[in-house]
Amino acid sequence: MADRVLITTDDLEQAVRVNASLEQAGFDTAMVSSLDDVRQSVRGRQPDAIILTGGLHESTAQRPGAAAREHAVSTLGLVEATDEDPDQIGRDLGLTDWLVKPADPAEVTATVRRLIEQRRLQQRTGILGESAAIQEVLVKIEQMAPVTSTVLIEGESGTGKELVARAIHDLSPRRGKAFIAVNCAALPETLLESELFGHEKGAFTGAAERRLGRFELANGGTIFLDEVGEMAPPTQVKLLRVLEDRSFFRVGGIQPIQVDVRVIAASNKSLKEAVALGTFRDDLFYRLNVLSVYLPPLRERRSDIPLLVRTFIAQFAKQHDRDFRGITPEALQLIVDADWPGNVRQLKNLIESMVVLAPEGEIRSRDIPPDIREGSRGLPVRIETGRAVAGKELEFIFRTLVELKLQIEELRRRFEERPSERVEVIEVGPRDSRLGTRVLEASPDPLTPSPELLDRVIYKAGMSMSDVERAAIDAALRETHGNRRKAAETLGIGERTLYRKLKEYAID
Repeated sequence: MADRVLITTDDLEQAVRVNASLEQAGFDTAMVSSLDDVRQSVRGRQPDAIILTGGLHESTAQRPGAAAREHAVSTLGLVEATDEDPDQIGRDLGLTDWLVKPADPAEVTATVRRLIEQRRLQQRTGILGESAAIQEVLVKIEQMAPVTSTVLIEGESGTGKELVARAIHDLSPRRGKAFIAVNCAALPETLLESELFGHEKGAFTGAAERRLGRFELANGGTIFLDEVGEMAPPTQVKLLRVLEDRSFFRVGGIQPIQVDVRVIAASNKSLKEAVALGTFRDDLFYRLNVLSVYLPPLRERRSDIPLLVRTFIAQFAKQHDRDFRGITPEALQLIVDADWPGNVRQLKNLIESMVVLAPEGEIRSRDIPPDIREGSRGLPVRIETGRAVAGKELEFIFRTLVELKLQIEELRRRFEERPSERVEVIEVGPRDSRLGTRVLEASPDPLTPSPELLDRVIYKAGMSMSDVERAAIDAALRETHGNRRKAAETLGIGERTLYRKLKEYAID
Protein backbone atom coordinates (compact mmCIF):
# COMPACT_ATOMS: atom_id res chain seq x y z
CA MET A 1 0.00 0.00 0.00
CA ALA A 2 1.37 3.40 -1.03
CA ASP A 3 2.21 5.99 1.62
CA ARG A 4 -0.32 8.83 1.75
CA VAL A 5 0.74 12.49 1.70
CA LEU A 6 -1.45 15.55 2.21
CA ILE A 7 -0.26 18.78 0.53
CA THR A 8 -1.64 22.25 1.32
CA THR A 9 -2.19 24.64 -1.60
CA ASP A 10 -1.16 27.91 0.07
CA ASP A 11 1.65 28.10 -2.50
CA LEU A 12 -0.14 26.53 -5.45
CA GLU A 13 2.82 26.50 -7.84
CA GLN A 14 5.07 24.77 -5.31
CA ALA A 15 2.26 22.38 -4.35
CA VAL A 16 1.71 21.26 -7.95
CA ARG A 17 5.43 20.60 -8.52
CA VAL A 18 5.79 18.66 -5.26
CA ASN A 19 2.60 16.70 -5.95
CA ALA A 20 3.90 15.58 -9.37
CA SER A 21 7.24 14.47 -7.88
CA LEU A 22 5.57 12.50 -5.09
CA GLU A 23 3.15 10.78 -7.46
CA GLN A 24 6.03 9.80 -9.71
CA ALA A 25 7.80 8.30 -6.66
CA GLY A 26 4.75 6.14 -5.92
CA PHE A 27 3.08 8.15 -3.14
CA ASP A 28 -0.70 8.50 -2.83
CA THR A 29 -1.17 12.29 -2.70
CA ALA A 30 -4.01 14.74 -2.16
CA MET A 31 -4.02 18.55 -2.19
CA VAL A 32 -6.13 20.52 0.28
CA SER A 33 -6.57 24.21 1.12
CA SER A 34 -5.72 25.42 4.62
CA LEU A 35 -9.07 27.22 4.59
CA ASP A 36 -10.90 23.88 4.31
CA ASP A 37 -11.57 21.53 7.18
CA VAL A 38 -8.04 20.17 7.38
CA ARG A 39 -8.81 18.23 10.55
CA GLN A 40 -11.54 16.35 8.69
CA SER A 41 -9.17 15.66 5.78
CA VAL A 42 -6.53 14.29 8.15
CA ARG A 43 -9.09 12.14 9.94
CA GLY A 44 -10.55 10.85 6.69
CA ARG A 45 -7.41 10.17 4.64
CA GLN A 46 -5.13 9.27 7.59
CA PRO A 47 -1.99 10.56 5.82
CA ASP A 48 1.51 9.44 6.69
CA ALA A 49 2.85 12.97 6.19
CA ILE A 50 1.63 16.53 5.63
CA ILE A 51 3.42 19.20 3.58
CA LEU A 52 2.69 22.87 4.36
CA THR A 53 3.69 24.71 1.18
CA GLY A 54 3.21 28.26 2.46
CA GLY A 55 1.38 30.70 4.67
CA LEU A 56 3.31 29.54 7.73
CA HIS A 57 2.93 32.98 9.33
CA GLU A 58 -0.85 32.92 8.88
CA SER A 59 -3.27 31.66 11.52
CA THR A 60 -4.60 29.11 9.01
CA ALA A 61 -1.28 27.23 9.23
CA GLN A 62 -2.12 26.34 12.81
CA ARG A 63 -4.96 24.06 11.68
CA PRO A 64 -3.00 21.45 9.73
CA GLY A 65 -0.21 21.65 12.32
CA ALA A 66 -2.64 20.95 15.16
CA ALA A 67 -4.29 18.13 13.20
CA ALA A 68 -0.89 16.57 12.49
CA ARG A 69 0.10 16.65 16.16
CA GLU A 70 -3.26 15.22 17.23
CA HIS A 71 -2.87 12.22 14.91
CA ALA A 72 0.94 11.84 15.29
CA VAL A 73 1.64 12.65 11.63
CA SER A 74 5.01 13.97 10.43
CA THR A 75 4.85 17.52 9.08
CA LEU A 76 7.19 19.17 6.58
CA GLY A 77 7.06 22.97 6.23
CA LEU A 78 8.36 24.97 3.25
CA VAL A 79 9.58 28.31 4.61
CA GLU A 80 10.37 31.49 2.69
CA ALA A 81 13.98 32.38 1.97
CA THR A 82 13.38 35.72 3.72
CA ASP A 83 12.32 34.12 7.02
CA GLU A 84 14.93 35.04 9.63
CA ASP A 85 14.31 32.17 12.06
CA PRO A 86 12.88 29.02 10.42
CA ASP A 87 13.63 27.03 13.58
CA GLN A 88 11.29 29.25 15.59
CA ILE A 89 8.58 28.83 12.96
CA GLY A 90 9.09 25.09 13.20
CA ARG A 91 8.75 25.16 16.98
CA ASP A 92 5.64 27.35 16.87
CA LEU A 93 3.86 25.08 14.36
CA GLY A 94 5.28 21.80 15.66
CA LEU A 95 6.95 20.96 12.34
CA THR A 96 8.93 17.75 12.12
CA ASP A 97 11.28 19.33 9.57
CA TRP A 98 11.47 22.27 7.16
CA LEU A 99 13.00 23.21 3.82
CA VAL A 100 13.64 26.64 2.26
CA LYS A 101 11.74 27.64 -0.89
CA PRO A 102 12.06 27.32 -3.75
CA ALA A 103 12.45 23.68 -2.69
CA ASP A 104 13.62 21.06 -5.15
CA PRO A 105 10.70 18.58 -5.55
CA ALA A 106 13.17 15.67 -5.49
CA GLU A 107 14.56 16.88 -2.16
CA VAL A 108 11.02 17.28 -0.80
CA THR A 109 10.23 13.71 -1.87
CA ALA A 110 13.37 12.32 -0.23
CA THR A 111 12.68 14.27 2.99
CA VAL A 112 9.08 13.04 3.14
CA ARG A 113 10.24 9.45 2.71
CA ARG A 114 12.78 9.87 5.51
CA LEU A 115 10.20 11.43 7.87
CA ILE A 116 7.73 8.60 7.26
CA GLU A 117 10.41 5.97 7.92
CA GLN A 118 11.48 7.74 11.13
CA ARG A 119 7.87 7.92 12.32
CA ARG A 120 7.40 4.21 11.73
CA LEU A 121 10.64 3.48 13.55
CA GLN A 122 9.35 5.49 16.52
CA GLN A 123 6.06 3.63 16.49
CA ARG A 124 7.89 0.32 16.32
CA THR A 125 10.37 1.08 19.08
CA GLY A 126 8.23 3.29 21.32
CA ILE A 127 10.96 5.97 21.35
CA LEU A 128 9.00 9.18 20.87
CA GLY A 129 10.27 12.67 20.16
CA GLU A 130 10.93 15.18 17.41
CA SER A 131 13.93 16.85 19.06
CA ALA A 132 17.34 16.70 17.42
CA ALA A 133 18.68 14.58 20.31
CA ILE A 134 16.05 11.86 19.86
CA GLN A 135 16.37 11.93 16.07
CA GLU A 136 20.11 11.34 16.54
CA VAL A 137 19.36 8.37 18.80
CA LEU A 138 17.03 6.89 16.16
CA VAL A 139 19.68 7.29 13.47
CA LYS A 140 22.23 5.55 15.70
CA ILE A 141 19.81 2.68 16.34
CA GLU A 142 19.44 2.12 12.60
CA GLN A 143 23.22 2.22 12.14
CA MET A 144 24.01 -0.10 15.06
CA ALA A 145 21.26 -2.69 14.58
CA PRO A 146 22.73 -4.64 11.61
CA VAL A 147 26.15 -5.25 13.21
CA THR A 148 27.19 -7.37 16.21
CA SER A 149 29.41 -4.88 18.06
CA THR A 150 28.92 -4.25 21.78
CA VAL A 151 26.83 -1.19 22.66
CA LEU A 152 26.97 0.99 25.78
CA ILE A 153 23.87 3.08 26.55
CA GLU A 154 24.24 5.86 29.14
CA GLY A 155 21.53 8.09 30.55
CA GLU A 156 19.66 8.93 33.73
CA SER A 157 17.09 6.57 35.20
CA GLY A 158 13.79 6.70 33.35
CA THR A 159 15.16 7.93 30.01
CA GLY A 160 14.37 4.68 28.15
CA LYS A 161 17.64 2.75 27.98
CA GLU A 162 15.93 -0.64 27.75
CA LEU A 163 13.68 0.67 24.95
CA VAL A 164 16.81 1.53 22.96
CA ALA A 165 18.33 -1.88 23.66
CA ARG A 166 15.15 -3.65 22.52
CA ALA A 167 14.98 -1.46 19.41
CA ILE A 168 18.54 -2.40 18.44
CA HIS A 169 17.68 -6.08 18.91
CA ASP A 170 14.33 -5.88 17.06
CA LEU A 171 15.94 -4.23 14.03
CA SER A 172 18.91 -6.62 13.96
CA PRO A 173 19.31 -9.99 12.23
CA ARG A 174 18.99 -11.52 15.73
CA ARG A 175 15.38 -10.34 16.17
CA GLY A 176 14.06 -13.90 15.89
CA LYS A 177 16.21 -15.01 18.84
CA ALA A 178 16.01 -14.29 22.56
CA PHE A 179 16.40 -10.87 24.16
CA ILE A 180 17.47 -11.43 27.79
CA ALA A 181 17.55 -8.48 30.23
CA VAL A 182 19.50 -8.61 33.49
CA ASN A 183 19.49 -5.87 36.12
CA CYS A 184 22.97 -6.11 37.66
CA ALA A 185 21.98 -3.84 40.58
CA ALA A 186 19.04 -6.03 41.61
CA LEU A 187 21.13 -9.09 42.46
CA PRO A 188 23.77 -9.47 45.20
CA GLU A 189 27.31 -10.25 44.12
CA THR A 190 27.03 -13.91 45.21
CA LEU A 191 24.00 -14.52 42.99
CA LEU A 192 24.87 -12.35 39.98
CA GLU A 193 27.67 -14.63 38.78
CA SER A 194 25.41 -17.69 38.93
CA GLU A 195 22.60 -15.77 37.25
CA LEU A 196 24.82 -14.70 34.35
CA PHE A 197 26.89 -17.84 33.81
CA GLY A 198 24.82 -20.61 35.42
CA HIS A 199 26.06 -23.28 37.80
CA GLU A 200 26.69 -27.00 37.97
CA LYS A 201 24.90 -29.36 40.31
CA GLY A 202 26.49 -29.21 43.76
CA ALA A 203 28.52 -26.08 42.96
CA PHE A 204 27.31 -24.54 46.22
CA THR A 205 24.80 -25.17 48.98
CA GLY A 206 21.34 -25.34 47.44
CA ALA A 207 22.54 -26.06 43.90
CA ALA A 208 20.43 -29.21 43.54
CA GLU A 209 20.66 -29.31 39.77
CA ARG A 210 22.47 -27.74 36.83
CA ARG A 211 21.14 -24.35 35.82
CA LEU A 212 21.76 -22.47 32.59
CA GLY A 213 22.86 -18.87 32.94
CA ARG A 214 21.51 -15.85 31.07
CA PHE A 215 24.38 -15.90 28.58
CA GLU A 216 23.49 -19.46 27.53
CA LEU A 217 19.78 -18.58 27.33
CA ALA A 218 20.64 -15.61 25.09
CA ASN A 219 22.78 -17.70 22.74
CA GLY A 220 22.18 -16.49 19.19
CA GLY A 221 20.38 -13.41 20.47
CA THR A 222 21.06 -10.39 22.65
CA ILE A 223 21.76 -9.95 26.36
CA PHE A 224 21.05 -6.57 27.97
CA LEU A 225 23.08 -5.81 31.11
CA ASP A 226 21.34 -2.95 32.87
CA GLU A 227 23.19 -0.96 35.56
CA VAL A 228 26.43 -2.68 34.59
CA GLY A 229 28.35 -0.16 36.70
CA GLU A 230 27.07 -1.90 39.85
CA MET A 231 28.84 -5.15 38.96
CA ALA A 232 31.45 -6.34 41.48
CA PRO A 233 35.12 -6.47 40.36
CA PRO A 234 35.35 -10.32 40.27
CA THR A 235 32.28 -10.50 38.02
CA GLN A 236 33.69 -7.70 35.86
CA VAL A 237 36.73 -9.90 35.17
CA LYS A 238 34.52 -12.80 34.03
CA LEU A 239 32.41 -10.52 31.84
CA LEU A 240 35.59 -9.22 30.23
CA ARG A 241 36.59 -12.79 29.40
CA VAL A 242 33.21 -13.44 27.77
CA LEU A 243 33.56 -10.30 25.64
CA GLU A 244 37.08 -11.29 24.57
CA ASP A 245 36.68 -15.05 23.99
CA ARG A 246 32.89 -15.52 23.77
CA SER A 247 33.32 -18.32 26.31
CA PHE A 248 32.90 -18.81 30.06
CA PHE A 249 32.67 -21.44 32.79
CA ARG A 250 29.59 -22.18 34.83
CA VAL A 251 30.03 -21.80 38.58
CA GLY A 252 31.62 -25.07 39.66
CA GLY A 253 32.18 -26.12 36.04
CA ILE A 254 35.39 -27.19 34.32
CA GLN A 255 34.30 -27.17 30.66
CA PRO A 256 34.34 -23.87 28.73
CA ILE A 257 31.04 -22.95 27.09
CA GLN A 258 31.03 -21.10 23.78
CA VAL A 259 28.22 -18.59 23.06
CA ASP A 260 27.24 -16.29 20.22
CA VAL A 261 25.69 -13.35 22.06
CA ARG A 262 25.50 -9.64 21.34
CA VAL A 263 26.06 -7.63 24.54
CA ILE A 264 24.26 -4.34 25.15
CA ALA A 265 25.10 -2.67 28.46
CA ALA A 266 23.54 0.33 30.16
CA SER A 267 24.37 2.59 33.09
CA ASN A 268 22.67 5.56 34.74
CA LYS A 269 26.10 6.86 35.81
CA SER A 270 29.15 7.81 33.80
CA LEU A 271 31.32 4.71 33.53
CA LYS A 272 34.23 6.93 32.53
CA GLU A 273 34.01 8.60 35.95
CA ALA A 274 33.71 5.18 37.61
CA VAL A 275 36.94 4.17 35.88
CA ALA A 276 38.63 7.31 37.22
CA LEU A 277 37.40 6.47 40.75
CA GLY A 278 38.70 2.92 40.44
CA THR A 279 35.29 1.24 40.84
CA PHE A 280 35.09 -0.01 37.24
CA ARG A 281 37.75 -1.71 35.17
CA ASP A 282 39.13 0.41 32.36
CA ASP A 283 39.68 -2.58 30.03
CA LEU A 284 36.05 -3.64 30.49
CA PHE A 285 34.89 -0.08 29.80
CA TYR A 286 36.78 -0.03 26.50
CA ARG A 287 35.28 -3.40 25.55
CA LEU A 288 31.73 -2.22 26.29
CA ASN A 289 32.14 1.23 24.74
CA VAL A 290 32.67 0.08 21.14
CA LEU A 291 29.40 1.78 20.12
CA SER A 292 27.74 4.27 22.45
CA VAL A 293 24.36 5.95 22.79
CA TYR A 294 23.59 8.85 25.13
CA LEU A 295 19.96 9.38 26.14
CA PRO A 296 19.35 12.98 27.25
CA PRO A 297 17.16 13.67 30.30
CA LEU A 298 13.69 15.03 29.67
CA ARG A 299 14.66 18.52 30.85
CA GLU A 300 17.11 18.73 27.93
CA ARG A 301 14.39 17.99 25.35
CA ARG A 302 11.35 19.82 26.63
CA SER A 303 10.04 20.25 23.08
CA ASP A 304 9.19 16.53 23.10
CA ILE A 305 7.03 16.73 26.22
CA PRO A 306 3.76 17.79 24.46
CA LEU A 307 4.05 14.82 22.07
CA LEU A 308 4.75 12.45 24.96
CA VAL A 309 1.83 13.83 26.97
CA ARG A 310 -0.65 13.48 24.10
CA THR A 311 0.59 9.97 23.33
CA PHE A 312 0.33 8.84 26.96
CA ILE A 313 -3.15 10.39 27.35
CA ALA A 314 -4.43 8.50 24.30
CA GLN A 315 -2.76 5.29 25.46
CA PHE A 316 -4.14 5.33 28.99
CA ALA A 317 -7.59 6.61 27.99
CA LYS A 318 -7.89 3.54 25.76
CA GLN A 319 -6.35 1.21 28.34
CA HIS A 320 -8.70 2.35 31.14
CA ASP A 321 -11.70 2.79 28.79
CA ARG A 322 -12.14 6.48 29.62
CA ASP A 323 -13.74 9.15 27.43
CA PHE A 324 -10.91 11.64 27.84
CA ARG A 325 -10.75 14.97 26.02
CA GLY A 326 -7.07 15.78 26.64
CA ILE A 327 -5.23 18.52 28.52
CA THR A 328 -5.65 22.28 28.78
CA PRO A 329 -2.86 24.55 27.44
CA GLU A 330 -2.18 25.91 30.95
CA ALA A 331 -1.75 22.43 32.40
CA LEU A 332 0.46 21.37 29.49
CA GLN A 333 2.73 24.39 30.03
CA LEU A 334 3.13 23.49 33.72
CA ILE A 335 4.18 19.99 32.71
CA VAL A 336 6.61 21.29 30.09
CA ASP A 337 8.24 23.63 32.65
CA ALA A 338 8.70 20.94 35.34
CA ASP A 339 12.13 19.44 36.09
CA TRP A 340 11.24 15.71 35.78
CA PRO A 341 14.12 14.12 37.72
CA GLY A 342 12.48 10.74 36.99
CA ASN A 343 12.37 11.58 33.26
CA VAL A 344 9.93 9.83 30.89
CA ARG A 345 9.05 7.12 33.44
CA GLN A 346 7.94 9.74 35.96
CA LEU A 347 5.97 11.66 33.31
CA LYS A 348 4.25 8.50 32.08
CA ASN A 349 3.20 7.44 35.59
CA LEU A 350 1.88 10.93 36.34
CA ILE A 351 -0.19 11.05 33.14
CA GLU A 352 -1.71 7.65 33.92
CA SER A 353 -2.73 8.76 37.42
CA MET A 354 -4.29 11.98 36.09
CA VAL A 355 -6.17 10.17 33.31
CA VAL A 356 -7.67 7.89 35.95
CA LEU A 357 -8.34 10.56 38.59
CA ALA A 358 -9.13 13.78 36.64
CA PRO A 359 -12.81 14.40 37.49
CA GLU A 360 -13.84 16.24 34.31
CA GLY A 361 -12.33 14.02 31.63
CA GLU A 362 -9.62 16.61 30.99
CA ILE A 363 -6.34 17.40 32.72
CA ARG A 364 -6.48 20.90 34.20
CA SER A 365 -3.90 22.87 36.15
CA ARG A 366 -5.50 21.99 39.47
CA ASP A 367 -5.21 18.27 38.67
CA ILE A 368 -1.40 18.48 38.58
CA PRO A 369 0.26 17.60 41.91
CA PRO A 370 1.69 20.56 43.90
CA ASP A 371 5.30 19.38 43.63
CA ILE A 372 5.03 19.52 39.82
CA ARG A 373 2.86 22.64 39.70
CA GLU A 374 5.10 24.64 42.03
CA GLY A 375 8.35 23.48 40.47
CA SER A 376 9.57 21.78 43.64
CA ARG A 377 12.81 19.86 43.46
CA GLY A 378 12.37 18.39 46.90
CA LEU A 379 12.91 14.76 46.02
CA PRO A 380 14.71 12.64 48.62
CA VAL A 381 18.44 12.30 48.14
CA ARG A 382 19.63 8.72 47.82
CA ILE A 383 23.08 7.86 49.08
CA GLU A 384 24.41 4.79 47.34
CA THR A 385 27.36 3.10 48.98
CA GLY A 386 29.61 1.12 46.70
CA ARG A 387 31.10 -2.26 47.48
CA ALA A 388 34.63 -0.84 47.32
CA VAL A 389 36.34 1.56 49.71
CA ALA A 390 35.89 4.38 47.22
CA GLY A 391 32.11 4.18 47.72
CA LYS A 392 32.47 4.68 51.48
CA GLU A 393 34.82 7.61 50.92
CA LEU A 394 32.29 9.23 48.61
CA GLU A 395 29.57 8.71 51.17
CA PHE A 396 31.72 10.36 53.87
CA ILE A 397 32.46 13.32 51.59
CA PHE A 398 28.78 13.70 50.78
CA ARG A 399 27.71 13.61 54.43
CA THR A 400 30.41 16.13 55.35
CA LEU A 401 29.23 18.50 52.63
CA VAL A 402 25.63 18.17 53.81
CA GLU A 403 26.71 18.94 57.39
CA LEU A 404 28.72 21.95 56.21
CA LYS A 405 25.72 23.21 54.24
CA LEU A 406 23.52 22.99 57.35
CA GLN A 407 26.07 24.91 59.41
CA ILE A 408 26.31 27.64 56.77
CA GLU A 409 22.53 27.95 56.69
CA GLU A 410 22.50 28.26 60.49
CA LEU A 411 25.13 31.00 60.32
CA ARG A 412 23.13 32.86 57.69
CA ARG A 413 20.00 32.59 59.81
CA ARG A 414 21.77 34.03 62.85
CA PHE A 415 23.24 36.88 60.86
CA GLU A 416 19.84 37.76 59.43
CA GLU A 417 18.30 37.78 62.90
CA ARG A 418 20.86 40.36 64.07
CA PRO A 419 21.38 42.73 61.14
CA SER A 420 22.38 45.64 63.38
CA GLU A 421 25.26 43.87 65.07
CA ARG A 422 28.72 44.05 63.59
CA VAL A 423 30.57 40.75 63.18
CA GLU A 424 34.17 40.86 64.29
CA VAL A 425 36.96 38.36 64.55
CA ILE A 426 38.78 37.62 67.77
CA GLU A 427 41.74 39.91 68.10
CA VAL A 428 44.80 39.76 70.33
CA GLY A 429 44.45 42.25 73.18
CA PRO A 430 47.02 44.21 75.20
CA ARG A 431 49.76 42.49 77.09
CA ASP A 432 48.90 41.57 80.67
CA SER A 433 51.86 42.86 82.69
CA ARG A 434 51.31 40.34 85.43
CA LEU A 435 51.47 37.27 83.15
CA GLY A 436 53.71 38.52 80.34
CA THR A 437 51.13 37.25 77.85
CA ARG A 438 48.36 38.64 75.66
CA VAL A 439 44.69 38.15 76.57
CA LEU A 440 42.12 37.44 73.83
CA GLU A 441 39.36 40.04 73.48
CA ALA A 442 35.82 38.90 72.65
CA SER A 443 33.60 39.98 69.78
CA PRO A 444 29.99 40.81 70.67
CA ASP A 445 28.78 38.27 68.10
CA PRO A 446 27.05 35.29 69.76
CA LEU A 447 29.06 32.84 67.67
CA THR A 448 32.23 33.70 69.62
CA PRO A 449 32.96 32.66 73.21
CA SER A 450 31.73 34.82 76.07
CA PRO A 451 34.02 37.53 77.56
CA GLU A 452 34.11 35.68 80.87
CA LEU A 453 35.40 32.61 79.10
CA LEU A 454 37.90 34.46 76.96
CA ASP A 455 39.39 36.17 80.00
CA ARG A 456 40.66 32.72 80.93
CA VAL A 457 42.05 31.88 77.45
CA ILE A 458 45.66 33.02 77.43
CA TYR A 459 47.56 33.58 74.20
CA LYS A 460 51.22 32.73 74.31
CA ALA A 461 53.75 33.69 71.66
CA GLY A 462 53.98 31.07 68.92
CA MET A 463 50.50 29.62 69.47
CA SER A 464 48.64 28.60 66.27
CA MET A 465 44.92 29.12 65.71
CA SER A 466 44.40 25.42 66.42
CA ASP A 467 46.09 25.89 69.82
CA VAL A 468 43.82 28.87 70.58
CA GLU A 469 40.75 26.89 69.50
CA ARG A 470 41.72 23.96 71.70
CA ALA A 471 42.34 26.31 74.65
CA ALA A 472 38.88 27.85 74.16
CA ILE A 473 37.24 24.39 74.14
CA ASP A 474 39.16 23.37 77.29
CA ALA A 475 38.07 26.57 79.04
CA ALA A 476 34.44 26.06 78.04
CA LEU A 477 34.42 22.51 79.35
CA ARG A 478 35.95 23.65 82.64
CA GLU A 479 33.42 26.44 82.96
CA THR A 480 30.47 24.06 82.30
CA HIS A 481 31.97 21.28 84.47
CA GLY A 482 32.26 18.95 81.47
CA ASN A 483 28.71 19.48 80.16
CA ARG A 484 29.30 19.29 76.41
CA ARG A 485 25.91 20.62 75.40
CA LYS A 486 26.36 23.76 77.53
CA ALA A 487 29.96 24.06 76.36
CA ALA A 488 28.77 24.09 72.75
CA GLU A 489 26.24 26.80 73.60
CA THR A 490 28.95 28.83 75.32
CA LEU A 491 31.20 28.54 72.30
CA GLY A 492 28.33 29.34 69.93
CA ILE A 493 28.78 26.19 67.84
CA GLY A 494 26.67 23.11 67.18
CA GLU A 495 27.01 20.14 69.48
CA ARG A 496 28.00 17.92 66.53
CA THR A 497 30.76 20.37 65.64
CA LEU A 498 32.02 20.31 69.20
CA TYR A 499 32.18 16.49 69.18
CA ARG A 500 34.16 16.61 65.95
CA LYS A 501 36.59 19.13 67.46
CA LEU A 502 36.99 17.00 70.59
CA LYS A 503 37.91 14.05 68.43
CA GLU A 504 40.23 16.17 66.27
CA TYR A 505 42.15 17.54 69.26
CA ALA A 506 41.94 14.27 71.28
CA ILE A 507 40.21 16.02 74.18
CA ASP A 508 38.64 13.59 76.64
